[in-house]
Amino acid sequence: MHDIEPYYRWRGDYIADEDSRSPFYGREYSEFEFTNKIYNHYIHPQWDEFGSLTLYTKILFVDYDDQFAIFEMIGEWNDAIYNDIMYFKRNLINELIDESIFKYIIICENVLNFHSSDDSYYEEWYEDIKEDGGWICFINTYKHVEDEMKSGLLQYFVNFGEIFSDINWRPLAPNILFQLIEQYIHSGVKRLRY
Repeated sequence: MHDIEPYYRWRGDYIADEDSRSPFYGREYSEFEFTNKIYNHYIHPQWDEFGSLTLYTKILFVDYDDQFAIFEMIGEWNDAIYNDIMYFKRNLINELIDESIFKYIIICENVLNFHSSDDSYYEEWYEDIKEDGGWICFINTYKHVEDEMKSGLLQYFVNFGEIFSDINWRPLAPNILFQLIEQYIHSGVKRLRY
C-alpha cells in the first residue's frame, strides 16, 4: 500500500495545503518518511490523516464558486469500531460546509472494506447541505463495500452504486467530473433505494 499515491494530476489546479480555507492548510509532507499505517501496512506520506486509525484522505479539488469538493480515500472505512464518519464529518466536512461547500464527490476505489454502524452522521451531513442543493456521492466503490453501505442504509443520504461505480474519472478535469456526477444525480438517478 505504500506505493499508492493520492491522485496528483490536478495539483496544477488545486493543492489543499496551500489553500487558506482548507482544513489541511499549511500541512507539510515528507516524500521519504513513512509514518502513517493502516493496520501493519505503511501508506504513502502524501495521504492526510483526520483522526481515523484505518482511513485516510486527500482533498483533490475544491471549487468555492461551484461549491463542490472532491476527496480520494484509502483504507478501511470502519464506522462500527472507529466511528470514522464522525471524524470525517467533524474534522473535515464541517469546515468545508462553513466555507459554503455543499456538494461532495468521494472517490472510494481504494476503500477496501466498509463496516457500518448507524447512519446518524450521514443523515446530519445530508441535512446540513440539502437546503443549499447539496448532495454526497461515493464513486467507484467495490461491490462488497457497496453491499455493506446498503446494509447500513446510507443510500438514503448518499448517492452510490450502479452508474456511480464505474466512472473513469482520471482523464477528466475536476469541473467536468463534477458536471458529470451532478448530471447523473439530477437526471433521476437519485440515491438508490433498496
